Amino acid sequence: MESRIEEVLDRIPSPCYVCEEALLEKNLQLLDYVQQKSGAKIILALKGFAMWSTFDLVRRYLKGATASGLWEAKLAFEELGGEVHTYSPAFKADEFELIAKMSDHVVFNSIYQLRQFKKVAKKYDCSIGVRVNPEYSAAPVDLYNPCGAYSRLGVVRSEFEWDEAIEGLHFHALCEESAESLAGVLKAFEEKFGEFIPRCTWVNFGGGHHITKEGYNVELLIELIKDFKNRYDVEVYLEPGEAVGWRVGVLVATVVDIVHNGMDIAILDTSAETHMPDVLAMPYRPEVRGAAKPGEKPYTYRLGGNSCLAGDIIGDYSFDEPLKRGQKLIFEDMIHYTFVKNTTFNGIRLPSLAILRKNGELEIVKKFDYCDYKHRLS
Repeated sequence: MESRIEEVLDRIPSPCYVCEEALLEKNLQLLDYVQQKSGAKIILALKGFAMWSTFDLVRRYLKGATASGLWEAKLAFEELGGEVHTYSPAFKADEFELIAKMSDHVVFNSIYQLRQFKKVAKKYDCSIGVRVNPEYSAAPVDLYNPCGAYSRLGVVRSEFEWDEAIEGLHFHALCEESAESLAGVLKAFEEKFGEFIPRCTWVNFGGGHHITKEGYNVELLIELIKDFKNRYDVEVYLEPGEAVGWRVGVLVATVVDIVHNGMDIAILDTSAETHMPDVLAMPYRPEVRGAAKPGEKPYTYRLGGNSCLAGDIIGDYSFDEPLKRGQKLIFEDMIHYTFVKNTTFNGIRLPSLAILRKNGELEIVKKFDYCDYKHRLS
């Protein structure tokens, strides 16, 4: 299924994230296929994709959402419906009762917090779980490795104690990883915590499953889930975020100026620092539609952001024709882990949010203004 962004490019404000409804539904249909064939429940990780203007579509396919704290839980409860699962590295006492009211599952990061809050969780009929650390991961970099050395995320086996309030175990050890990587994680999880699984009613396999990426072994994933369910007679949950938003939309930006300092540098109305933070954190080089690596095409430019950070560099690209001031560029795959992480550093305008509907209609669902910047300050 091809992108249709270029059909409406002249009507897209800049900068703007645009989610293509047809592409999003394609991902959701594949995730639902996994649910139907495996018997697992898949819930949306809001930390990766929280465009609630699309939730009418999302709820047709997924079973709910997983939240990382009070505000995400509230968003899931109010806008998505279905099951709400909430995990936090450390719940705060003045927030937990409200979280429990809105959550179907609560997952604790330590045995101490389990014992601190289990009475409140039971008061609201929450299913109680503990996040465990299998001390095994295939995450590509330490920044995204929840099972790395000295990780604060999840209870390691040497610190784990069973409590009769526990109904489920949760692990999260993947980042943009394959079904083969999951097989390795499951082996480590069972070796360390297998004695407790028969006492559970559910096990959450966490996120990081790159299910919608081309080449992902969907049938292996289905077999891993079915085998696990058959052996332990438990409900299995998966909570992808990136797999929902993978390649379903773009960031449209404009060339504001072109300067020269050893090479041609295009300054855009977008920013790696504020609008695509994983470009600097991962780091990675996002794709630009119609562009190639430097030197592969006749005209090479460095694309830079419009913040004052010296390192606000998106990358070097080559083009068939010279770039022009006022020209729009399309950054691919910019719907997951982008606008959920945006900042207003330097007072830079946040990109608008839009949906390209299946019928070809472009709907601008959110424009940001000065008040969004001012009201974060005091």
